[in-house]
Formats: sequence, C-alpha cells, structure tokens
Amino acid sequence: MSLARAGAIMVKDLMSAVLLLGSYSFFLSLVWASQGAVDVAFVEAVVGAGLATVLFLLTLFGTAPKDTRLQRPPPSLITLIIFPLLGVLLLYAAKDLPGFGDPNSPASLHISPTYLEQSYQDTLTPNVVTSVLMDYRSLDTMIETVVIFTAGIACALLLRRQA
Repeated sequence: MSLARAGAIMVKDLMSAVLLLGSYSFFLSLVWASQGAVDVAFVEAVVGAGLATVLFLLTLFGTAPKDTRLQRPPPSLITLIIFPLLGVLLLYAAKDLPGFGDPNSPASLHISPTYLEQSYQDTLTPNVVTSVLMDYRSLDTMIETVVIFTAGIACALLLRRQA
C-alpha cells in the first residue's frame, strides 16, 4: 500500500497516478473491512476506489494527451527542510495519542458510552453506527455528500461536448 501512495506522488503521468490512487483506495477498503469497520470499508470502496477513479479517468479521457504529463520543478531547499521537520514533529506528537483499543482513552470513557447508552432514546434508530452517521453527525455526512456532488458536477462540466 505504501508503494501505491509513493508511486502516485512520484509518477509523471496522470493516468498512472489515478490508477495507483484507485488501487490504494481499494486496498484501504480491505484494511477497513479486516478491522471490522464494514461501513467505512463500503464507503471507501464505492466512493474512493469506484466513483473517484471513474470520474478522474473520465476527466482524463476528455483532455489532450499532452495535458496529462506532469511538469514538476525540483523541490526547493526550504521544502526539503520544512517537511522532514514537520514529519518528526508529528511523530513526536503521536506518542501522546492513546493506544489502539485502549479502554481508558477519552473516546472510550466519554463519547462511546453516551452513544451506546442513549442513541436509541435520542434517535429511535436501533443501529448505533447508523445513528452516529445519520443523526449525530448528519451535518458532516451532508457536507461530504455535497463535496461528492460538486466533484461530479465539475467532472460533468469538464467532460461536456463543446457545440
């Protein structure tokens, strides 16, 4: 999976980058499914590996072949200094994150019990995952849908035939 991410950044052809990102998204959906997050895996497979890849490919097929080659200047010296420092800072900060599955993490102590105990009374939805996504986080889900819709409209406008 790391090779797909790095490859998508390093390749000079947009078609290769789209295919690598699509494969990365597909394998990421398999990881989510293996972790038991089937709802997230399904969304990643449909939106990330399926819809996004198809929309990117349709957009690329509507462009001239000379426009799909990437022209990247070499990275500046400040970029080569700032990004590794930022990476080290993020790794240092990650030490303070709770461990995977830690029952004493703030999410396990404060948020999860509230959702598990009160979701049916608050939302009248028997599935806790559905109540979190569609009731508690409905605005976030709606904004994600608007982003997908906007991307689809942008691709449709790019792909329309000029009369």
